[in-house]
Amino acid sequence: MRRERVVCAMSGGVDSSVAAALLVAAGYEVVGITLEIWPARSPEAMAHHNGCCGLGAVEDARRVAERLGIAHYTLNMREAFQRAVIDPFRAEYHAGRTPNPCVNCNRFVKFDTLLAAAGDLGASILATGHYARIDDRDGRWRLRRAVDPRKDQSYVLYGIDPRVLGRLRFPVGELTKDAVRARARALGLLTADKPDSQEICFVPGDYRRIVGEAPPARFCDLAGRDLGPAPPITHFTVGQRRGIGLAGARPYYVVAIRPGRIVLGGREDLEVRRFELDDLSWIEPVPEDRDLEVMVRAHGTGVPARVELTPTGARVWARSPLSAVTPGQAAVFYDGDAVVGGGRIVAVPVRGGCGSEVAPSRSGRTGSPGD
Repeated sequence: MRRERVVCAMSGGVDSSVAAALLVAAGYEVVGITLEIWPARSPEAMAHHNGCCGLGAVEDARRVAERLGIAHYTLNMREAFQRAVIDPFRAEYHAGRTPNPCVNCNRFVKFDTLLAAAGDLGASILATGHYARIDDRDGRWRLRRAVDPRKDQSYVLYGIDPRVLGRLRFPVGELTKDAVRARARALGLLTADKPDSQEICFVPGDYRRIVGEAPPARFCDLAGRDLGPAPPITHFTVGQRRGIGLAGARPYYVVAIRPGRIVLGGREDLEVRRFELDDLSWIEPVPEDRDLEVMVRAHGTGVPARVELTPTGARVWARSPLSAVTPGQAAVFYDGDAVVGGGRIVAVPVRGGCGSEVAPSRSGRTGSPGD
């Protein structure tokens, strides 16, 4: 009897290596695929880069596949990655937002490409080394947090099309990172002790090399008073304290970024309870009728919140303050450990003359639901 064929995305790291090994042990016919996505213009810079885009990562994935006795292929996705991830990454910084490139990569490059490749290879299932879990409840597939909260990646997976969840598997989502490394060592995989990437995968060094130059800016306070010249807005993100270089009676934080202006305030000025989203993606039915947990950064602390749909996206009302809610980042909603959906943060109210308030709701009210 022919074994069921599964395609496993292999990034050259320990997680995807063990994911492939677990599938082999489970009796599947496994085919490994690695995406070449580093910028073609700078292969020398990427040659020794440890991230999933480095030239060495392809070779590591190939050698792991050889060790496991499985077929391995590479797909050149440089142009698609440039369009879907790198170009928006640059544009977001120049617009004063701080993007999360992993969301776009997963949503528009990895899963679409790999699912298509799986179909071409006659595979019914696609597996990756992401730390998350998938199951079905009452006939509906759910995306859930991983067992290991330190490594959980469900936050960056909220944009997955719910219609394909049944074709996905995340084998390491049931394991801790320590258990994954132990399994890799037991199997003699060369990636067993390979360090985790701690940087943006396609940026070897300072992200500003990818973003490019922008005009100088000005610092201002929340009342709109000019505080002097500033580096370009691409050098800053909301919540930043270091690198401001201004002395004051108390530490300055970046509270907001506007065209040509870096808005500074105190730490307490970073706290908000409402903000707006666009580019929504829902795995569960649209949740306007119940409280959910919202997270505004990976591995951050979630708080209860209510979602209100608007003509352009959604408005989020948090039940307790969130700090440094950053335009360009994702807000992801959970019901227990299940991902409900999320969207891109686009508007955050800021007190004072440099800020902008959230527009009134459809009912004309500006207070929180239930006030």
